[in-house]
Formats: sequence, C-alpha cells, structure tokens
Amino acid sequence: MPLALFRKNVFMLLFLAYPLLSRGQKATEIRRFQLTQVQQGVAVDPTHFYVINNHSLTKHNKKDGKQVAAWQDTTGLLKHMNSGVVVGQKLYCTHSNYPDVPMASSIEIFDTRTLRHIGTHSFGLFPGSVTWADFYNGYWWVAFANYSNKASAEGRDNRWTTLVKYTPTWQQLESWAFPANVLQAFGLYSTSGGTWGPDGLIYCTGHDKPELYVLKLPERGHTLQYVKTIPTISEGQAFAIDRSVKDRQVLYGITRNDNYVIVSVLE
Repeated sequence: MPLALFRKNVFMLLFLAYPLLSRGQKATEIRRFQLTQVQQGVAVDPTHFYVINNHSLTKHNKKDGKQVAAWQDTTGLLKHMNSGVVVGQKLYCTHSNYPDVPMASSIEIFDTRTLRHIGTHSFGLFPGSVTWADFYNGYWWVAFANYSNKASAEGRDNRWTTLVKYTPTWQQLESWAFPANVLQAFGLYSTSGGTWGPDGLIYCTGHDKPELYVLKLPERGHTLQYVKTIPTISEGQAFAIDRSVKDRQVLYGITRNDNYVIVSVLE
C-alpha cells in the first residue's frame, strides 16, 4: 500500500473512532467562591450549591456564595463522604469507610432546606467504595471505586471500578467496567465524581487531574465506551452539572488546596 494511502486510512480510522475529539470542547470559568473548607465535592440545585466535606456539609447561595446552613456529624459514624446529588428536596451524599478495608459504603440523605440528616441506605460490604451516585431516567447509577495504590490490601486495582444501575428501591440491575484509557488517566486512583449530562452521556472525573471524561453505555458488552476528554478549570473530585440551566452546561467543581468552588461553562 502506498504511504500516502496508508496515512489517509489511518487518519480516517482515528476520525471515525474519536469523532468528538476534534471539537476542542473545554470549560470556561464564570465565577469562583473561596470558602472556609472545600474537601470532597459540590452539589447544586436551582438556588444553592452544597459543599461536601468528609464529615460536614455547607449550603450556599449561588449568587454570592454566602453560607446559609451547615451540618456536622457528631456521631463519629461517618468517615468519608465523597459526593452529593440533589433529587427534589433531598441531598444524597455518598459515603465510605475509605481507606479502611474491607470496603463498606452507604448513601446518607439530607433535607436540602435545613441540611438535617433524614435517612440512610447501606450497601454494606461491597467490592469497591462508593464515590458518586446520580438519579437519571428513573434509575440510580452508582460508581464503586477501586484503587491501584490499595491493590495489595484486597487484591484488586482500579480495573475493578464499576458503575452499577439500581432500581429506585435499590435492586441491582446491571453493571459496567470503565474503559482502559480512562483507568490509565485515573493513575493510582479511581473515579471521584460523576453525573449524567443533558446530552445523555456520562461525565466523570478522576482524583486530581483537571479533566472530564465523557462516556456512554455500550451497544453490547460490559465496558463503558469512551467518547472524549474535556479540560476543566476545577480539578478531579466530585462535581455537578446545574440542571436548572437549560441552554448550556454549567459545571460546579472544586479545587481543594485553596478551598474554591469554581463555576464554569462547557463550550
């Protein structure tokens, strides 16, 4: 085969395999709020955003970042809250015993109006630590992380990271593995945040890189399909897409080293 034709064929194969990579989508910052403590992630509803820390929550006005409510675990029963999602007037926060083993996880439920703790759902011992959850199309979608830097503890690395689909009453239906290139991007860690986007694609982050990995359910098989990577201003960890904004994708993310919540738009 002539070299020119070979190069053309390789280019076409790459173009067909990764049709969205050439669009150059990125996150553009709109505003940022520096707060007292920003550890794990952020959730959002039409009027407020919620900062998730290991053992505490704070509620803030979206306009000026002013804190209007707070909650602190005083029981000692919660070890490591990871992320949150608002469904109706409830904030669902994922929680695990990370870095302890064997891994155990739960979802802790709060009233968004007062941040009062109103419920819990326990996954108990599970082969992974729950890091994020989302409610989409009538189902729960829950990510269970495994870490390559903890492989010797339970005999697993981050290739065991799993997305699980549940009914609204927590019956497990299906599950998927993450694609190899995304697992490589996670490094020694795993997925820390995730949500379904308005375009019907799954957006997720790793532990620290300022990137969003966009995935979709496969037409066949057991592994999520990679779509594209979007550079972000905020780092890995838990984030939220503001579903109250209909004409564009507004992203709430965090930077932990300086306690910022960063609001950006995906363009």
